[in-house]
Amino acid sequence: MRHIFIINPKAGKKDQTSRIYGMADRLREVHGLACVCMLTDRPGGATEIARKLAASGEELRLYACGGDGTVSEVANGIAGFPNAAMTCIPAGTGNDFLKNFGPDMAKFSDAENLWDGDVFPLDLIDCNGRYCLTIACSGIDARVADSVHQFSSSPLLSGRGSYLCSVAANFLFKSIGRHWTVTLDGEETEDDFALVSMCNGRYYGGGSTPVPEARMDDGVLHTVLIKNVSKLTFARLFGAYSAGEYRSLPPDLIRVSTAREVRIHSDGDEFVTCLDGETFRWQDAVLRLSDKRLNFFGPRGCSPNATAR
Repeated sequence: MRHIFIINPKAGKKDQTSRIYGMADRLREVHGLACVCMLTDRPGGATEIARKLAASGEELRLYACGGDGTVSEVANGIAGFPNAAMTCIPAGTGNDFLKNFGPDMAKFSDAENLWDGDVFPLDLIDCNGRYCLTIACSGIDARVADSVHQFSSSPLLSGRGSYLCSVAANFLFKSIGRHWTVTLDGEETEDDFALVSMCNGRYYGGGSTPVPEARMDDGVLHTVLIKNVSKLTFARLFGAYSAGEYRSLPPDLIRVSTAREVRIHSDGDEFVTCLDGETFRWQDAVLRLSDKRLNFFGPRGCSPNATAR
């Protein structure tokens, strides 16, 4: 078995390549493991590396070293390959995926805690052929995430500054809702929606938890639909949505479904969907449960549902 460290040197505020090389060296010296380090050099590069490795048929353990985007790329590369399993070493700024593991999150920072961990399957969300581990959101929250990427390219703005500019651009100066046809397992609804979020995990956007009971291996996806509201109402209710208190929201504005397939169609402009922090645009999106699609390993005894309520 080979242990492959796929490193994104641009993740986070500080390049951690040398630290990760050191981890691989220690595993090689102390445990006699066959360890290799590979660096990504462009968006999508981790997916290409992981898929090529997995397609060889060799038994592999892959370590995604970066943020949520790097984790998602490696997952997209090995999903469906029985010979490959992955874990992650956090080197990004948010690392929302690992928050699902609760107190064990800190253990993922050291490969010594990972290399001999048990392998367990995780469900994924399939969105137009791209896999998502945690939450696939469409609507105002996805547009904010998309604009953050645009503002963050400015040398004049910090991470917080980029976020505040994005909120202002999307919340203050644009309408919240969009007119869509949303279909839940064949049940069609045409309306104005503020957001539609399909949840496999519990965290996104720096810690929001729209569905705190979501579990990553139970074969169930929870989809939250919030109808269009005024900006004042949205500002008043968003805190409860973000804290996972959707049951306290007005039932005429929100619906939570466990549909296995969700379709979103726009007759007008393309809409933005955010998958594990990465944004995409389309007029039609089909989101489906991909049951037990990804082999994952972590510290012994860890659970991806440690924080589920």
